Amino acid sequence: MTRVLLIKTSSLGDVIHCLPAVSDLAARVPDLRLDWVIEEEFAEIARLHPAVSNAVPVRLRSWRYRLFDPEAWGEVGEFRASIRIARYDRIIDAQGLIRSALMARFARGRRCGYDRASVREPLASLFYDRRYRVPVTLHAVERMRRLAAAALGYPGRAEQDYGLAVAARAPEFLAGRPYIVGLHATARADKAWPDDDWRALAHRSDAAGLALVLPAGTDRERRRADRIAEGAASVVAPARLGFADLAAMMAASRAVVGVDTGLTHLASAVGAPVVAIYAATWPDFNGVIGPGFVANLGGPGAPPGADAVWAETERAIAAGRKTGPWPAAPDAPAPPLAGRRRFRPSNAGAVVHRR
Repeated sequence: MTRVLLIKTSSLGDVIHCLPAVSDLAARVPDLRLDWVIEEEFAEIARLHPAVSNAVPVRLRSWRYRLFDPEAWGEVGEFRASIRIARYDRIIDAQGLIRSALMARFARGRRCGYDRASVREPLASLFYDRRYRVPVTLHAVERMRRLAAAALGYPGRAEQDYGLAVAARAPEFLAGRPYIVGLHATARADKAWPDDDWRALAHRSDAAGLALVLPAGTDRERRRADRIAEGAASVVAPARLGFADLAAMMAASRAVVGVDTGLTHLASAVGAPVVAIYAATWPDFNGVIGPGFVANLGGPGAPPGADAVWAETERAIAAGRKTGPWPAAPDAPAPPLAGRRRFRPSNAGAVVHRR
């Protein structure tokens, strides 16, 4: 048995992007036992992949706001003890942050990660036993696939696969009505798509005989869904759904339209045809990719209009769902990098790439 500990805690989109590396490990490493350290709220995603033996929940987002809480430090101690039970053949830090590198030090085994030129926080590389250079011009999916391949010493695969075990299932509240899903919620205001454009999309979906389902996980997101629904009979705003139910619902949809958020990546991972809307970031490094139809529209300060989004939505509907492996992107040419950043400039020590 080869025991591997994977550390990729968050965010949701990054977790989704790590799934093809998990599929590679399952295909290339005989008798694999894979444990995945992941933020507690995302552990449900890791459990959807058949190759994950154990999702090890961590509560970093909670602990960093409870530094003087003895209960929090007790939880840290319990987590540390849980990942020291076994000795791992490889520990792979796919997060590349100082805090994730410190977690890797808690575990027993050879610790592997990006070298200082390839990582968001260069100091994190000091905590690894083995450091690997992975081009920063590659998509996040390919970067993590290459890190895992280097750490375990297997050749890369020409195909990539999210590998999720998700069956398409339409929700009962739609009573058999065909639908598209609109992923409108985002924690960053600059990533949002205007309410008027969502309403225009709702009217177009209504005219096409399709319901527009607007998932909402918070009260603020529910209020936004209610605003979008004004005057649009096709809009349905369901009660909060877990990741497994959301994945099944998106897999059964005619198409998914979403802003730059983790759920939009999850939609593509389950094979739904996806139209992704970018208003604050470029899709070159972290855009939606997958086995089926994908349209990445817009960029910083230049979100697409409702007409362009609906035109791509019609193409997505015509394409239908597709799952399974798809060809990996070529190494060259690199994405256009002029004036663009892989890592947010707010991160101290972040690597910045310009032409």
